[in-house]
Amino acid sequence: GGVELGALFVDEGFGSLDATALDRVVKILRDLPAAEDRMVGVITHVEELKRRIPTQLLIVPEEDGSRIVARVNE
Repeated sequence: GGVELGALFVDEGFGSLDATALDRVVKILRDLPAAEDRMVGVITHVEELKRRIPTQLLIVPEEDGSRIVARVNE
C-alpha cells in the first residue's frame, strides 16, 4: 500500500563531519539522483554543505507565515 515518491530526504547529521568526510558525503549525495532516478533533498544548517548544493529551496520566515525561495548556486 505504499506510494513511490521518487525522493529521498536527509536531515542533518553533517555538522560533526571533518572536511574529508564532508567531501565524500557531497559526492555520494550528488551521485544518488543520477543512479536512482530520484530527487535528493538535504535539510541542513551547515554553511559549507549549503555552498556545495547546486539547487536549493529556502524557507524564509515572515511575519504572516513563511515563503519558499528557490536559489541556484553557480
